[in-house]
Amino acid sequence: MKAKQSERTVGQPGIVSRRQFSKLLASTTLGALSAPVFLRGQNLNSKLNVAVIGVGGRGAGNLAEVGKSENIVAICDVSDNSLDGAQKRYPQARRFKDFRKLYEIEKQFDAVVVSTCEHTHAFATLPALKLRKHVYCEKPLTYNIWEARQIREAAAQAKVSTQMGTQIHAGDNYRRVVELVQAGAIGPVREVHVWVGRAWGWQSEEAAKKNNDIVNVRERPSGSSPVPNGLDWDLWLGPAPFRPFHDVYFPGPKWYRWWDFGNGTMSDLGSHWNDLPFWALKLQVPKSIEAGGGIAHPEIAPASMFATYEYGSRGDLPPVRLTWHQGENKPDIWKARGIPQWDSGVLFIGNQGRMLLADYDKHVLLPEATFADFKRPAPSIPKSLGHHEEWIHGCKTGAPTTCNFDYAGYLTEANHLGNVAFRVGKKLEWDSANLRVTNAPEAAKFIRREYRAGWLLI
Repeated sequence: MKAKQSERTVGQPGIVSRRQFSKLLASTTLGALSAPVFLRGQNLNSKLNVAVIGVGGRGAGNLAEVGKSENIVAICDVSDNSLDGAQKRYPQARRFKDFRKLYEIEKQFDAVVVSTCEHTHAFATLPALKLRKHVYCEKPLTYNIWEARQIREAAAQAKVSTQMGTQIHAGDNYRRVVELVQAGAIGPVREVHVWVGRAWGWQSEEAAKKNNDIVNVRERPSGSSPVPNGLDWDLWLGPAPFRPFHDVYFPGPKWYRWWDFGNGTMSDLGSHWNDLPFWALKLQVPKSIEAGGGIAHPEIAPASMFATYEYGSRGDLPPVRLTWHQGENKPDIWKARGIPQWDSGVLFIGNQGRMLLADYDKHVLLPEATFADFKRPAPSIPKSLGHHEEWIHGCKTGAPTTCNFDYAGYLTEANHLGNVAFRVGKKLEWDSANLRVTNAPEAAKFIRREYRAGWLLI
């Protein structure tokens, strides 16, 4: 059935003076991003009333983080087992299985945390934005490019506090790397390589064993498995095409490798690893994307692949080529042992052979002898309050967050484009303004899909 749309009006946003707003910007983690102006109030000790959609797995972690300081007034999950666990911790919270029903009590909450599976992120998020509720949504922000654009534009109109769950973005290491790149420590950057060691998805049985793929599935099963007690399989499927339940899809992370429900490692880990060059190099819209390095299976995302993006100039920054390497694919310089053999990493290549290598927790300037006497720039990006705390602070004060849906929307679109190029099998020329690939009309079905009857993103 179609999600019920509220006919009730939402109150006008609060108003602060320019001086007050400047103070709010100064107190946040990164003032460069646009701030929401829908302010709940000036009292930081007041608690938000929060509805949490998806309370198992990653959702349980988000629930615990937000629940440390705020009122959890509603919980929603398609699994009774997950709801039972959350209800024990928050017995006062109202309980729902269908998030469309939850939005019928929209006056009872100020903010929403979305931790459903990837294919329902947009459906759980868009109603909150249209009701001008603050939203925290797990990564990736949406299932596909068209949905990312809808969410980014709705967030811009709503002017609320938003945050995508790229928790590593709040770490000090990423901040120091961004400062080094933007200070010119290695000179202008025209080439970047990102690689992750995880190799889950479509691959040979031999490769799956070597790569420790926890769920080695190579084709869609023909039969079905008993639906777990308490799971509403129809609601879990949501807008995705119907298929009988099978334990190769549920629970996570099994589902994320199936194209109907997710986009594999690219959209998952790409949200974390491509975040660093996106931030440091001020990336948004690629001009072209080319991918390969694996088999484009019609049902299952690849274990191994690569995707190369060409970005144009951005202000005084030169054009840059960014290549994503996944699974068994690695940069040539890594394979030649020209850099430390980190399992996952980001390599910025600057002028005269100078490089900056980083992962989640550490970074190094290369060649190390060249930088023996290098004086690092003083830290300029303030320490984060914490990824969830940053969002909560934004809800209460209007201060901007660092992974808001504008920034996260561009990052999500780019990650999805890598998969689109892989599935189409040719270099794509991207017309961002019109959400189309100019040289491959067959890409359209991967940019936007038809939804199952009863599900509309409106």
